[in-house]
Amino acid sequence: MSDTATLSEIKAFAARLSPWAHLASIGADNKPDVVPVHPCWEGDVAWVMIGAMSVKARNIANNPNIAMHWQVTEVGDGVELWGTAEIFTDLATKRRLWEGVFDYDLNLFAPGGPEDSPDAGFLAITPERALVVKQYGVGGMLRWSAA
Repeated sequence: MSDTATLSEIKAFAARLSPWAHLASIGADNKPDVVPVHPCWEGDVAWVMIGAMSVKARNIANNPNIAMHWQVTEVGDGVELWGTAEIFTDLATKRRLWEGVFDYDLNLFAPGGPEDSPDAGFLAITPERALVVKQYGVGGMLRWSAA
């Protein structure tokens, strides 16, 4: 059983699951790489803080296509999201995102703040489609697509 959902419904469902998701990106060797991230939403864009020279950043520079999967609950509810990512390391973006978008203190990871954290960067993830899976699919699914 599959129904449609809005992106707002997908985001709300993901927020009830966990602050953590697993981000899959593709390296220059065309091999997948999966890492835990803490995405936060600003409108319809999911943001992830990254190291500007990290494997994630190198992978996105090579191929902007990503997938994310929020951690599944004990009853098997989960959210999957596919989209494209873009890297931002400019000071204006850092200043804008540093306060008010993330639900944790970015200074814990970049103590120099936006002005003095040259390795701090951000991924802007633009969703293209998403799937809510309830009870590993037995309880139904909700689908969203930008197209």
